[in-house]
Amino acid sequence: MATTVTLATADGDMGLYDVEPDGAPRGAVIVVQEAFGVNDHIQDVTRRFAAEGYRAVAPHLFHRTGDPVIGYTDYDKIMPHFQALSEGGLLGDLDATIAHLGSAGFEPGRVGIVGFCMGGTVTFLASVRRRLGAGVTFYGGGVGEGRFGLPSLVELAPGLQTPWLGLYGDKDQGIPVADVERLRVAAAEAPVDTEVVRYADADHGFHCDARASYHKESAADAWQRTLAWFGAHLPS
Repeated sequence: MATTVTLATADGDMGLYDVEPDGAPRGAVIVVQEAFGVNDHIQDVTRRFAAEGYRAVAPHLFHRTGDPVIGYTDYDKIMPHFQALSEGGLLGDLDATIAHLGSAGFEPGRVGIVGFCMGGTVTFLASVRRRLGAGVTFYGGGVGEGRFGLPSLVELAPGLQTPWLGLYGDKDQGIPVADVERLRVAAAEAPVDTEVVRYADADHGFHCDARASYHKESAADAWQRTLAWFGAHLPS
């Protein structure tokens, strides 16, 4: 069953797309949006996790700026919403989401988080600042140069508190392979399980079947690795 509920945050009310699985849930997963909002694709991915047995939720991180859904080619419309985000605000949104899941019986160790594009960066932030069950980043930027006023992911990586998997495409012009390899080395210094996987034929956004950069083979492998990561690190 899919519903949208309203959560209170320090910056006002935030929508949360919330999907319950059939039967007893095996855990919970937070799905963090791309820079285009909680659109049909993000809702579809959330339902996919529910179909795998997880209580799956997607917070509307653009709630401060009208909660828009932006087209995949409307890049000029993204920046005002992107610029309204900060570390404190993002962590507040995630804490409200984690508390909502907690009220449903999921302690943080049973909560996974996965994010795509911008959401991949947010997932990494959450994996550094919070102790959750597992985190998965799909092509999250800010690897060599920080975003949202943060240090780079390379600088943050040794502080990971949540087991973290990073999935990147070698053809991604915005995230050089050399930076991904630096991230691999830095993440290995963390006191939790980490892994970085590169896809030779994949570009940015390779998992999104609504984008021209979708790469079916890489997306299928990344999805299975994500499910395996959550299966290994989230207790039932």
